[in-house]
Amino acid sequence: MPEFSWPDRSLMPTPDDREQSWPATVSALPLGSRVSGRVIGRRPFGVFLLLDGVPNAVGLAEITAMPHPMELPALGATVVGEVIWHADHNLQVKIRLDEWHLPG
Repeated sequence: MPEFSWPDRSLMPTPDDREQSWPATVSALPLGSRVSGRVIGRRPFGVFLLLDGVPNAVGLAEITAMPHPMELPALGATVVGEVIWHADHNLQVKIRLDEWHLPG
């Protein structure tokens, strides 16, 4: 497994699906709400997540919003955190992580 990877496009909702679902995503995930999801991509700046229970929602947990001195969670890891922002320009839910578990 490479250290860093972009999300596999087969795991990602289509851009059209994300755009059509965005108002429902923002409504379902208000700031401060608790979320869980699965890591589908790792970059030096953070991890991309598929969020549980919210169809077509993609999360991003940036490294600046992770506990210190934790390392980036692995691909497939289950993560838990808090919604801290809705990035309308790229249809991402920004997440502050507080725990994660290895796949398996």
